[in-house]
Parts: sequence; C-alpha cells; structure tokens
Amino acid sequence: MNDYELTDWHRILLGELPGQFLLEVGVRTLIMFVVIFISLRATGKTTVRQLTIVNLVLIVGLGSAAGDPMFYHDVGILPALLVFGVVVFAFRALTRWAATSTKASDWVQGKTILLIEDGQFAINELKKEQLGQDEFFMELREGGIEHLGQVRRAYLESSGDVSLFFYEDDQVKSGLPILPELFNKKSVQISKAGLYACSFCGQVENLQPQESVICPHCQHKEWVPALKTRRVT
Repeated sequence: MNDYELTDWHRILLGELPGQFLLEVGVRTLIMFVVIFISLRATGKTTVRQLTIVNLVLIVGLGSAAGDPMFYHDVGILPALLVFGVVVFAFRALTRWAATSTKASDWVQGKTILLIEDGQFAINELKKEQLGQDEFFMELREGGIEHLGQVRRAYLESSGDVSLFFYEDDQVKSGLPILPELFNKKSVQISKAGLYACSFCGQVENLQPQESVICPHCQHKEWVPALKTRRVT
C-alpha cells in the first residue's frame, strides 16, 4: 500500500504489464478476429441473417472464447482455438440434426407461432410465449398497423421477428385499435351502442349501453370502440 499513487498512470493504464504488451494485444486481437470471421463463415450465412436460439448460443460461445486471449497475457491462444473448434462442431451437429426432422427443428431452432388469426388474438399461443401486449402492439405499429381488423395472420418466427399478412382493403374487418391514445380508452362500461373490441383478445361485438359485458371468447370485461380503417402504406 505504501507504493500506491493516485497518479501512477502506468498502473492505471497497463496494470502490472510492460508497455510492449500492447503490441502483443494488437496481434492477439487480429488473430482472434480472423478466427471469428472464419468460424462464422464455416457455420453458414443464416447465422448472420437471423438470430435463433442456437445462433445466439454460437455467438456467445465464440465471443467468450475470443475475449480472454485478446488481452490476458496468461491465457494462450491454442486453448481458445480448441474452444472455437468444439463450439462450431456442436453448432453444425445441432443444425444437421434439426434438418432431419420437424420435431428436432422445433426443439433446436424454435417453433413458428400463430399470434393473430382473422383479426383476433390467438390468446392461448400468446400466453405460451409470454409476449407482453405493449411489446407486441409496438411490433404491429412498426408494421403500419392501426387495428387488428387489418391483419389476416401474424406469426412469431423462430428468429423473434413478426411476420404479417394483411387483408385486402375491401376485406378489412372491424378490429381492436392498437394506437395508445385509442386503446387506453378501454372501459368496462358501454356508454353508447356500436361495435366494440375486447381489449384482451380482440373479439368484436355489437354492444348496447350497459354497465358490464363479459367477452364470450376470453371472459374479460374491458372494451374499446372498434375501428375499420384501411391500411395507409
């Protein structure tokens, strides 16, 4: 502790290592960069195009193996190369196994889930995915959607992306509005007659003024005036 100095910049910047180690760090980083590039090329283009669970495991594994030998002087490069080889081998083995059967593919890559069907939430699937309503509404709004009646089908892909299929303009249905300023007007009380959408599942009903109405599809009680506007693209 007697040798400790607040302004010891050599200790602050380099720790216990000599300044020449910076050159070695540069060489180590360049080597690991090339190894990462070659490893990702070996795993195929889909690794870069989309991140499934197994792709993410691959990238985390490669990143963990690459980091330490870049700047720790006591970590050799050869053990890291062995880790790279094992991770890439395991990845390729998993992806080949996934190609042999649908069940294996669903387990390894993840399963495509139907989230919206005919302008209404597939609530059982939505619950399984534990996808927050606010998060999902944001995805839909980013796709230019104003209400669920514009959507014929929506799928949650294994990559985490949402694929959307729309109704033709003349086939758009009345649906649950997902714009915050409209959705937040949900209420258990129906003030005037009209078409209302259940705020939980999107079921549309023609309701009369009354204090409380239970949705016949999901048994929830909050309703929002439905929209039937066409998509503007």
